[in-house]
Amino acid sequence: MKRVSFKNRDIEVVGNIHVPPDLNEADAYPAIILATPGSSVKEQIGAIYAERLSDGFIALTFDPSYQGESGGEPRDLEDPSVRVDDIHCAVDHLTTLPYVHEARIGVLGICAGGGYAIKAALTERRFKAVGTVVANDIGEAMRRLLPDFRQTLQDVAVKRTAQVRGAAARRDPWIPDSLAEARAAGITDPELLETVTFYRESEYRHPNSTNRLLFVSYGSLLGFDAFSLVPELLTQPLQVVVGGRRGPTGQYEAGRRLFDLSPSRAKHFLEVEGAGHYDLYYKPEYVGRAVKRLAEFFSEHLTQDSSRS
Repeated sequence: MKRVSFKNRDIEVVGNIHVPPDLNEADAYPAIILATPGSSVKEQIGAIYAERLSDGFIALTFDPSYQGESGGEPRDLEDPSVRVDDIHCAVDHLTTLPYVHEARIGVLGICAGGGYAIKAALTERRFKAVGTVVANDIGEAMRRLLPDFRQTLQDVAVKRTAQVRGAAARRDPWIPDSLAEARAAGITDPELLETVTFYRESEYRHPNSTNRLLFVSYGSLLGFDAFSLVPELLTQPLQVVVGGRRGPTGQYEAGRRLFDLSPSRAKHFLEVEGAGHYDLYYKPEYVGRAVKRLAEFFSEHLTQDSSRS
């Protein structure tokens, strides 16, 4: 693994490049950029998939601007336009590496990163293949899950005015900070408890993952739309991976919608039976099935012949 950094305008974005064990820097390899879920840092889900895909591919995972080890102020900002631009800048960086074949680059987005990856791929023709795992359009998800998103927008307006007048920024938890806190709040949904377990109480908990969302981020998140231009602009081969067990995150429905919208003649849909949304983050029996299919897909499409088409 190689630690790297690149710029998104004046922000330093910090990432890890996972490389094949027998890397020969005189050769040029196909590469995959991984776009991670909201609140997640590069050492978590991105690393799980990058490590497995690095047997044959260069795999780059990175902390989004304003989060993790990456720079940018204010901290904990989740801005979809910046998240998408991070991905474009990651492509820029890969094209400077002599061991990356610049015509054989793909993108893999997971959860909210799936929506960001799709949005980037709409105009990023350097991507020759696009994959998603439990992809979500975070804007649609927020509009669906928030009790009253119109009131949230009003609250954002009030908070922005207060901040510009000197008030402290507000940061809310993405999820409860512990299972005990979740249960004390009356949360019983198994999928939400699963994500609390993964992020806050498992071996994958990481100190760089703050579990905090700058409140004014909702202003950008609620206006985001990842999929609307897919029929017109998403021309690349597409692999959609969803969990077969449906739940409140809507990952199955979002993946099916993305698949149906895609005009590509080379699109594929994999339902991992028995898996819920967060099972596909880290559980070997489910991640293994997803990675096997993704490796086949990227191997098929990140070739010299297909890159010329």
